[in-house]
Amino acid sequence: MSLGKAIRMERITNRANGRSVIVPMDHGVTLGPIEGLVDMPTAVNNVAEGGADAVLGHVGLPILGHRGYGRDVGLILHLSASTALAPDPNRKVLVSSVERAIRYGADAVSVHVNLGAADESLMLRDLGEVGMKCEDWQMPLLAMVYTRGAKVQSEYDVKVVKHAARVAAEVGADMVKVAYTGDAESFRDVVEGCGGHTDSGIKVVIAGGEKMETDREILEMVAGSVEAGGSGVSIGRNAFQHPSPRKIVAAIVGIVHDDLSVDEALDLLANTQ
Repeated sequence: MSLGKAIRMERITNRANGRSVIVPMDHGVTLGPIEGLVDMPTAVNNVAEGGADAVLGHVGLPILGHRGYGRDVGLILHLSASTALAPDPNRKVLVSSVERAIRYGADAVSVHVNLGAADESLMLRDLGEVGMKCEDWQMPLLAMVYTRGAKVQSEYDVKVVKHAARVAAEVGADMVKVAYTGDAESFRDVVEGCGGHTDSGIKVVIAGGEKMETDREILEMVAGSVEAGGSGVSIGRNAFQHPSPRKIVAAIVGIVHDDLSVDEALDLLANTQ
């Protein structure tokens, strides 16, 4: 990785282990002002104080959520979007640019691609073009690659998830966000299939998915991904919609950065003031 990208990557990862705890807050475009994201400065502050390495969102995130106080946190600017009201919500289009991200002080950018969707080819083209811009400007690129379409029976199937991760690696992304396959053994195939287990490979982080029922479920998913060699998490609703976002983020950070067990993380969650 070139020097410019390496310096910026250090702002959204932990230098000691190269892992990252990212909290995406891009839901305002897709779903509107959902619970947990109405008061953006408070939402950002909660996860920053919990120890998150970065927050991710559209330009509304720095506009509405920049605090100017408290613990610093990295910024990943999301460049693609669609809404739940669209005829085809799986069709993502570019709504921002790498140059705009630079002007807003972002440390990285992200692009969403849905493999298997009707407009997959257009989304892949956008990802490739953004990747070339990122090379020009030495901006780290996070590819969110999911598998959604008529040929996909389950978006959590290891076969399609490792395909998604490999696509991101092949087009030059520095980090990929994919669905968790349900256990460490199968997710290890995903990490290894895109070189994520090597020093020069792409960093693989898991998506948090739908809101989970229990804290143990969340933390077991996080622990499984790290055990498999993953580089961390990108967890949104299970963080900012938690009754105590700061505490659950601190517990997630404990697993990702301090190698706590699930039980130790649950104790931390229960005893954090």
